[in-house]
Amino acid sequence: MMTDSQLIQEIKQGNIELYSHLMRRYQRKILAFVYHMLKSSGLEMMAEDLCSETFYKAYRSLHSFREVDASFSTWLYTIARNTVLSELRKQRSGSVPLEESGYTPIAPPDAIPEQAILRTEQVEMVREAIKNLPEKQRSALILREYDQLDYQEIAKVLGQTVSAVKSLLFRARSSVKNQLEPYLYEPLLEEREGMSSR
Repeated sequence: MMTDSQLIQEIKQGNIELYSHLMRRYQRKILAFVYHMLKSSGLEMMAEDLCSETFYKAYRSLHSFREVDASFSTWLYTIARNTVLSELRKQRSGSVPLEESGYTPIAPPDAIPEQAILRTEQVEMVREAIKNLPEKQRSALILREYDQLDYQEIAKVLGQTVSAVKSLLFRARSSVKNQLEPYLYEPLLEEREGMSSR
């Protein structure tokens, strides 16, 4: 199996059909990353289009890719992130209402068992907490928690130092925890109050 470097070298020399190998190698990871970045804005239905756009942009710029600057995967994540941020800016300036964005709930709440509703609410709260983070904290958290990138790779994607990435992650996790704390402690307080009134 050819390495990324070998494939890129071949593609640069004219074997453009080999680009499909690179795409297959990274498509799922990039799609997942784009999906998670969009999910906090309720625009995940655009993930496939933006993933395709990322690979198209990467292909168009492959001649300028230099491995001394970053690995191909890091370079690809950077293009994906910029593509998503550009789309989010467009959406904000056009301010498309959520109902018109094509995002629809999967099933009416009464059709879902209670446990599933609770789980959905928790996921929704986490998503909302992540959405409230500043962009760099949000990107760092997604790259680390969802895409399992190491600090070095995240630093390259975000154009930061490793210590800055660690700081971003610390602040992001603290912020998410602080936002979720009231919801996590509410049931406990209700339980205690119920016990003391007996």
